[in-house]
Amino acid sequence: MPRWIGRAVVLFWSGFLAALVVREVFHQLSGLLVLLLIALFLALAIEPGVNFLERRKWSRGLGTAAILVGTLLAFAALIGLVGSLVGSQVADVLRNSDRYVTESVDFLNGNFGTKIDPAEVNDAITDPDGPVQEFISNQQSRVFSLSIDVLGGALQVFTVLLFTFYLVADAPRLRRAICSRLAPERQRIVMDTWQMAIDKTGSYLYSRTLLAVVSTVVHWLAFQVIGSPAPLATALWVGVISQFVPVLGTYVAAVLPLLLTFLESPGQAVFVVIVIVVYQQVENYLVAPRITARTLQMHPAVAFASAIAGAALLGAVGAVLALPAAAMIQSVASEWGRRHEVVVDTTHRRRGKGRPTARKAGTAKRARTAGTRRKGGD
Repeated sequence: MPRWIGRAVVLFWSGFLAALVVREVFHQLSGLLVLLLIALFLALAIEPGVNFLERRKWSRGLGTAAILVGTLLAFAALIGLVGSLVGSQVADVLRNSDRYVTESVDFLNGNFGTKIDPAEVNDAITDPDGPVQEFISNQQSRVFSLSIDVLGGALQVFTVLLFTFYLVADAPRLRRAICSRLAPERQRIVMDTWQMAIDKTGSYLYSRTLLAVVSTVVHWLAFQVIGSPAPLATALWVGVISQFVPVLGTYVAAVLPLLLTFLESPGQAVFVVIVIVVYQQVENYLVAPRITARTLQMHPAVAFASAIAGAALLGAVGAVLALPAAAMIQSVASEWGRRHEVVVDTTHRRRGKGRPTARKAGTAKRARTAGTRRKGGD
């Protein structure tokens, strides 16, 4: 047996075991890495605002904390507004469940030809051994586990905010530490890429915010005409959730206004569905591609494909981060390498305008060649 066989076997199994260790470590730290990725995205998004406050004589730590706290309070205000609306509606449903059931059954019987007895439905709902009361009792037993989930989610939010604070507050020091290990020409590449990431992330948030404003205004006007309860609150909910929750955001946002309107009037709920579906199509094909192309300077097809790829890799988080990441990659790729002048196909240009056609160019070339030959013969 050759001498190198033993070393090759040892090297192979050592590499195999090292790969297993790296895979297991990555699997165990995947949750932390996702949180760091979210924190990096937030840091890139709020750094322009922190730089603005720093130019106004604010310290970076104070400016970062002010922006993070302001964003958190705005989000909490939205959740509180929608939560109070849903809570009051649920309390009203519990107090007047018989009336709501009777109105819903009458709507189904009158429009779809069904023959449901409202009294039987009410008896089934209030039956202690029925499926409705059994479901409610089962949910009550899950209060403790739900509280643990909420506490875990709050801890993750705190972790993201903490990492974001340090990434933004110490951003100049972090950039200097990275660039001190690189040659001057590579330092310029790192700084340009860093600034490009900040610009593209800010452009992404600007486009999402602009789409959310347009969606809120359109749905508010539509809900006002339809007569939906709390039209401004529900329109704000639809506008924010549909734009900042990727992939399923539109469907999640539509549940609240649809449910509230259905409880008030089942017939009006049909118009709510029509408004949301029609606006979503208009936004997907007319509004969003134009805004995304102007702010992120991305082709709509590239934006759509990057969102799908990000969702496939990291779920909802990947779909959110995919657009600014794709925009940054596209910008870096556009600056990479040499560029050459494009050879224009002149056969598609109109004759008599602009540059000469191929036939005219060939005739002129032959004439110049013949003139040169006659001049040489003379």
